[in-house]
Amino acid sequence: MYDYILFDLDGTLTDPFEGITNSIIYALKKFGIEVSEKQKLKCFIGPPLYKSFSEYCGLSQEDSEKAVAFYREYFSQRGLYENKPYDGIQSVLQRLKDNGKKLILATSKPQIFAERILDHFNLSRYFDYVSGATLDSSRVEKSDIIAFALKNFAVSPQNSVMVGDRKHDIIGAKANGLKSIGVLYGYGDESELLSAGADYIATMPKDIIKIVDRH
Repeated sequence: MYDYILFDLDGTLTDPFEGITNSIIYALKKFGIEVSEKQKLKCFIGPPLYKSFSEYCGLSQEDSEKAVAFYREYFSQRGLYENKPYDGIQSVLQRLKDNGKKLILATSKPQIFAERILDHFNLSRYFDYVSGATLDSSRVEKSDIIAFALKNFAVSPQNSVMVGDRKHDIIGAKANGLKSIGVLYGYGDESELLSAGADYIATMPKDIIKIVDRH
């Protein structure tokens, strides 16, 4: 039985497309890089930002770190509110709480931003613990973020499951001995999630309840 449910934030609880892409566009303009189509930036949603700036934009490590700082200039003031919870996710969280589950947020987004987003959308009340990235990059990988949550909230991997939309959530769960639920309504597809080793697939938010109830 899964008593502890760990949730990713972007692409799992909320759709952050506008806020993230606007923040990326703002950051890239500082380097003279123009973005012709926002949809091309979907690949940034999920992985640690410094990796994405390097992988997708060819920035050096130093410039990637500068880009993250520029990104946060916009995101901290506007981008984090250009966001919306997925339809049905609030009822899923309520149902899990009603069933006595402990809910933990495990996100690659800096913890200070994650907490503000939860507060803004009135989602904080559902969560027993929040584990996010650090602003100084000392904790950014999803596996480390999950490990931090397990250690600090005294959670056993055996009765826990990670819910997320990208391969990083699945790989991070496996690294910590957790089962995982890959969701298809976010930014990863079924091939990505299954290739990473997802134990279950949820097409819609309500499917998370069905999976947890069966186990």
